[in-house]
Amino acid sequence: MKELTKAEEQLMQILWKLKKGFIKDLIDKIPEPKPAYNTVSTFIRIMEKKGFVGHTAYGNTHEYYPLISKKEYTVQFMKGFIKNYFSNSLQEMVSFFAKEDKMSISELEELLQEVKKDLENEKK
Repeated sequence: MKELTKAEEQLMQILWKLKKGFIKDLIDKIPEPKPAYNTVSTFIRIMEKKGFVGHTAYGNTHEYYPLISKKEYTVQFMKGFIKNYFSNSLQEMVSFFAKEDKMSISELEELLQEVKKDLENEKK
């Protein structure tokens, strides 16, 4: 799966929240300074070519919608992130962030309990 650029990801975050929308709707949700209509339109067309966005045509106007869920993209992105930065080791990634955030033993144990609980709930 291809990755999104930062600008594309910003638009996808908006589209995931909106579920569907026209270029104008996306621009309304972008913080100042807002990009030009044509700029957003170009990014959306690129995202369509990459397979992230689809559209419904209403004459000359297009309503866009995500073709991939936020969860699906997050899973694929994180797999690539772990592979590229942590030698494909989830343990190495968790260890890195635990050290960076200076997590205490009790915080790590609490995190472990939350993960165990989530895994048990998925099995049900």
